[in-house]
Amino acid sequence: MTDLGLLAVPAFALLMFVEWLDARRNRDGPSGFSARDTTTNWITYGLDLVSKPLLQYALPFSTIVAASSLTPLRLPADRWWVWVAGLVVTDFCYYWAHRADHRIRLLWTAHSVHHSSTYFNLSTAIRLPWLNPVASIPRSLAWVPAALLGFPVWMIFLLITLGLLYQFPIHTQRVKTLWAPLEFVFNTPAHHRVHHGSNTPYIDRNYGGVFIVWDRLFGTFAAESEPIRYGLTKNIGTDHPVKVNYHEFAALVGDVRRARSWRGRLGYVFGPPGWSEPARPKPERVAA
Repeated sequence: MTDLGLLAVPAFALLMFVEWLDARRNRDGPSGFSARDTTTNWITYGLDLVSKPLLQYALPFSTIVAASSLTPLRLPADRWWVWVAGLVVTDFCYYWAHRADHRIRLLWTAHSVHHSSTYFNLSTAIRLPWLNPVASIPRSLAWVPAALLGFPVWMIFLLITLGLLYQFPIHTQRVKTLWAPLEFVFNTPAHHRVHHGSNTPYIDRNYGGVFIVWDRLFGTFAAESEPIRYGLTKNIGTDHPVKVNYHEFAALVGDVRRARSWRGRLGYVFGPPGWSEPARPKPERVAA
């Protein structure tokens, strides 16, 4: 997975340059690009590549390996239908992992990094969290069903990576919409722009990785209906790579420390982003 991410760097850089040239040619580049933002995106991607080998084998994917060792099912990797089924199954698992990223604050501490840019271009795709095992370990549970069905572990890892590479070119405003059947089945730039919107109609929508049909099936699909505002509902106002990576985790720790009860502490960790502990009722004054 790390090797594929590294090998893709030249293609990423070339496509970003082409995107920037096209925006400049159409004289709308300044509003869609920032040198500081793009630099931060590259730094977070580099730190992710460097730190991933420290975590991906020993920690996050150990649950997938364990599930694979327990199941009696074994699917052959030399059959084409296994690859097709594997793509569908792993993308289905990705949908639920991605949905959990947005609905469980512990996971949001990592995923919010990707959404923290107020710009939306190809470099946004590589704005990825790094060294956050607290979130990545439980997230890997989403792919346990794929392992239990008998798909080889290495195939699951490869298809996860290919699914992420598929999502790189859909982080752009240069492509408006594609052929209607493709827009109905697959995740496209139009759908993913909606996912990155922080406007009310777009929050927690379009979780699909390769396929958008999961969102249509489970009621999380939204089409573009008004101008999109990119970023978080409360933007962090910094391009510092360390602050970008850990701002939400630090906020979570602060909320847990200030919580008045175990219900509050658990709510801040496992509740949705924005959840807050109910205020204590004020004691009623007794008339003299």
